Amino acid sequence: MTVAVRAEAFDPWRELRAHQDAAVAPGRYGATAVFVGTMRDFNAGDGVSRLRLEHYPGMTEQYLENISQEARRRWDLLDTLILHRVGDLEPNEPIVLVAVWSSHRAAAFEASRWLMEELKSRAPFWKKEVLTEGGERWVEHNTPG
Repeated sequence: MTVAVRAEAFDPWRELRAHQDAAVAPGRYGATAVFVGTMRDFNAGDGVSRLRLEHYPGMTEQYLENISQEARRRWDLLDTLILHRVGDLEPNEPIVLVAVWSSHRAAAFEASRWLMEELKSRAPFWKKEVLTEGGERWVEHNTPG
């Protein structure tokens, strides 16, 4: 189980491969469910040129560890990986990577979706959008799944 909050950009596919090669036993997993969230250039009908993601260091990582542990209690999982960006992001940059390894697809799919929904609805992150037409705004609600 790995969780990380990073200010630096990351390549989700490189991170996925590196984690799988280092931490997941070959031959034990039959399913890998992966979700990559990417910054859009629009939200709520407006163009968005930049996004600032803020968090509480320590608290956010602990929350991500807690939901990863809970997922492993609920489903028969071999491993989980959650990476999340903070700081300034541009459109098309990856924001989040959630990956789940399991022997079977049902557990991998269900746990991956649950992790992502928990992260989006409860993790202590705050988003401030810079609009293409000028101005800034805090995002009050996440878009529905």
